[in-house]
Amino acid sequence: MVHQTRVSNANMMTISEKLSRFLWGLFLPMCIVLAISVMVLFSAGGGKWQPYAAPQLLKILLGFVVFFVVAFSNIKTWLKSAYLIYAIAFILVILVTFVGDVGMGAQRWLNLGFMNVQPSEFIKIALVLALARYFAWMNSVELTLAKNYITPVCMTLVPFALIVIQPDLGTALSMMMIMLGMFYIVGAQKKWFIIMAILGVMAAPVVWFGGMHDYQRERIITFVNPEHDSKGTGYQINQAKIAFGSGGIFGKGYMQGTQSQQSFLPEKQTDFIFTMLGEEFGFIGAFILLAIYTWIILVLFWCAKTCRNRFGQLVCFGFMLNFFVYYFINISMVLGLLPTVGVPLPLMSFGGSSLLSLMFGFGLCQNAHINKDQQLSAKGS
Repeated sequence: MVHQTRVSNANMMTISEKLSRFLWGLFLPMCIVLAISVMVLFSAGGGKWQPYAAPQLLKILLGFVVFFVVAFSNIKTWLKSAYLIYAIAFILVILVTFVGDVGMGAQRWLNLGFMNVQPSEFIKIALVLALARYFAWMNSVELTLAKNYITPVCMTLVPFALIVIQPDLGTALSMMMIMLGMFYIVGAQKKWFIIMAILGVMAAPVVWFGGMHDYQRERIITFVNPEHDSKGTGYQINQAKIAFGSGGIFGKGYMQGTQSQQSFLPEKQTDFIFTMLGEEFGFIGAFILLAIYTWIILVLFWCAKTCRNRFGQLVCFGFMLNFFVYYFINISMVLGLLPTVGVPLPLMSFGGSSLLSLMFGFGLCQNAHINKDQQLSAKGS
């Protein structure tokens, strides 16, 4: 259970004071992954800036604006607006259901004219913020009461159901894992996890026969038996294994991957970008990326443990869970350890919604670290 320690502190800091507290140990690995992303996307485009590397670079620049604005703003701003941000993200998820653009068989995007956004990516960060505010001032007695879990369960399950309908099973499962992780962090009793596990098992047949599309069931069957449909639903994962395995220890060389350069590897710029990295840079390149991800997780954990206000602690813990779930599911998927679901590799995959939501989350954690000694109240004063 996370404990709260209040430390009196000046409410306002100058920019120079905030800069002195800036956590380079979190910022630099984020920048390194982003640089690797642009490099791999340049290769995915056949050694050209279009159609992937240049647009992604622009999105990264926009992401840095978001990051710095969030990081150096007053933490009370995010505490006060946590529920409002969640409400906006939730409304956008609802809008997708009715007016969203359809792409690759899924209705996940809203067309804003100048760009498409995927609200399901933003609802995950908004959920972390809302749950952090909800649990931040609960004591140990309140955390034992079942009624106090009704609201966060509803805050998760309602958008979860809408996202499943889109369909986007990967993002929906990520939300469930974030909720359960937050419950564990705040100290929920074990019996609630047992009850939810039982309910999940009971709901499995309903989800299988009534809540999943045919292609989603085929993906799970293919996961159990990869040779079930090697030229259909099993094609992606089989090609991914071939590409990753052919990279060996040191890889085939930058822009020398045969599976990716000759377009045998599907979605090489998005969901399967880790496979492309492995083919060109081998086990060493994949290991380096995983090491950087692990470093980011450890720094986020350290941020949470050293933050002296509980809201900041929970934001860091929640985002750490979100980031871990992102890359755990994606890498497990492309290696055939989990069924194929549409989850991007954090900071690496081509796309704006995931990138911007993650950099917003990194900004929140940087903000929590900068303001780690600041005393906060439930009303944000």
